[in-house]
Amino acid sequence: LTHNGLKVKGDTGTITIPPETRITIGVDGTVSSVPINPQPNTVALVGRIKLVDPPQDKLVKGTDGLFRLKEGGEAQVDARVKLVEGTLEGSNVNVVHEMVSMIALARQFDMQMKMLENAQKNAQQASQIMVVRV
Repeated sequence: LTHNGLKVKGDTGTITIPPETRITIGVDGTVSSVPINPQPNTVALVGRIKLVDPPQDKLVKGTDGLFRLKEGGEAQVDARVKLVEGTLEGSNVNVVHEMVSMIALARQFDMQMKMLENAQKNAQQASQIMVVRV
């Protein structure tokens, strides 16, 4: 299960990890388990993660944040896809750049609001001057 409680899909169905084991995952998605206790030299093949690479134009993002094929069904296994050990999926957003951009936009908004307030004051003063002269 993932940290969200979703089942991990394998080539032949859901992958289930036995209790009291340590797992290793190969670059081809092969999941192996090694017992923690009595005989740590025993390696058991648990399954193989289904590795796919569907075209981006055929994907749609669901309300749960997961991607699915537009026409439904499941993506086909792609032998060219490999896993990289010890890495985490990263964001495609530069946090520092976006924070600086957000601060700049907030300052720009404040300046525009002050300009509108000044324009409104000028318009009120101009209308008072015109009323006095009439």
